[in-house]
Amino acid sequence: MTTAEPDAEHLSTRVEEFLADHDPAGTEPLEFLRARFDAGLAWVHYPEGLGGLGAPRVLQTGVDAAFDAAGAPRNHPERNLIGLGMAAPTILAFAPDALKRRLLRPLWTGEEIWCQLFSEPGAGSDLAALGTRAVRDGDHWLVSGQKVWTSMAHEASWAILVARTDPEVPKHRGMTYFVCDMRAPGVEVRPLRQITGEAEFNEVFLTDVRIPDEHRLGEVGQGWRVATTTLMNERVAIGGGAAPREGGMIGVVAGLWRDRPDLRTPGLHDALMRQWVAAEAARVTGERLRLQLNAGLPGPEGSAVKLAFARLNQEISGLELEILGDEGLRYDDWTMRRPTEVDFTRRSPGYRYLRAKGNSIEGGTSEILRNIIAERILGLPGEIRVDKDVAWKDLPK
Repeated sequence: MTTAEPDAEHLSTRVEEFLADHDPAGTEPLEFLRARFDAGLAWVHYPEGLGGLGAPRVLQTGVDAAFDAAGAPRNHPERNLIGLGMAAPTILAFAPDALKRRLLRPLWTGEEIWCQLFSEPGAGSDLAALGTRAVRDGDHWLVSGQKVWTSMAHEASWAILVARTDPEVPKHRGMTYFVCDMRAPGVEVRPLRQITGEAEFNEVFLTDVRIPDEHRLGEVGQGWRVATTTLMNERVAIGGGAAPREGGMIGVVAGLWRDRPDLRTPGLHDALMRQWVAAEAARVTGERLRLQLNAGLPGPEGSAVKLAFARLNQEISGLELEILGDEGLRYDDWTMRRPTEVDFTRRSPGYRYLRAKGNSIEGGTSEILRNIIAERILGLPGEIRVDKDVAWKDLPK
């Protein structure tokens, strides 16, 4: 006899019972979040014991809304985008059971922040060309190399890491995927100052960092397959988050237009309307993608959503400066800060304009995403790849 899959009514009852036993106003926030995870009301579509109840993913929205309405503590997903949007689904799909139990709870509660050790100085868009080495040493791996553009490494307790374990085979077949303790000996994090004046990302140096084999995700040499799962989730996490109408940047600029009639000009009004329509089309497309995700893992369609997100953020932030005129030339703070989150809506117009430039690079460059869309969605011929069958050690460095 099989147990029926939890439905919306069942989850509503579970939430009510939980709130009756855990007063949001009288329970310490971390204790509340841990208990919510243990009750299976964190990710309802995850298995029991890992923050979920095996319910349909689409029911998560209703559960979150019920907790928000009750004034429940939040786990501040904006501070752990990489952990929640990229690491967690990869851990669920590929990690040993013991590692899932160790990592997922503090990840969801926000006790442990995550970063992503993928890109390297010589392997940015071409991730499969990476050169960070992992050499087997008994029950451990010794990892050495350099990673770059690592957002939130200065805050992170853990990282998802791809390293080369076999240089004798073609580049896509010689990589292995690990989770790396950012507090381990041999991990050095150095800030990188960006165009905004801040240092939200870093370069990370790894020198004989010992990683136990039980922290490997997937089989040895199958790191590209595991990384593809992460990257598809990453693009949805960056560009496909749930948003109301006029959410995000378009809401900021539309509000500016309404509140400052002294800045209005006919030509800019036409430009604003075009961007508003484009933003709404992208939002609705993102909603459709999330419905698709409810049925399984994300596909290449996430690349299209992320591509549209990057273009819109850059165009809308540029339009905001046009509307503001001279006011848009001001910048509020050039002090090198180390933020714990990226926030487009509560910062200055100058910050939005400068920070949006990174949207077409982070999470997959727009050029790479166009290739994915062309080949995997539209079915167009692939680019000629002369290094496809060449051993990594024989590639030009």
